[in-house]
Amino acid sequence: MNVQAQISIYPLKVDSLSEPIEQFCGVLETHGLEVQTRQMCSYLCGESDIVFKALKEAFDLVSGKYGVVMDLKISNACPAESH
Repeated sequence: MNVQAQISIYPLKVDSLSEPIEQFCGVLETHGLEVQTRQMCSYLCGESDIVFKALKEAFDLVSGKYGVVMDLKISNACPAESH
């Protein structure tokens, strides 16, 4: 099943916010997901098995290095159009 996701990653107690966010998005992209990054969140869509696997891998990577908060919304009912 195809799903769409809106993700926000909030690195805590870091000098640069961009590095953990870029690492997170990089993992998603290695799974073939197109990530559309905005100022406060990122969007992606794909097959649910791939999306969930990629999100777990990306979260495990950044949470192993940094304190992070991830805000995640996933839907199988929203249109998969560009944001």
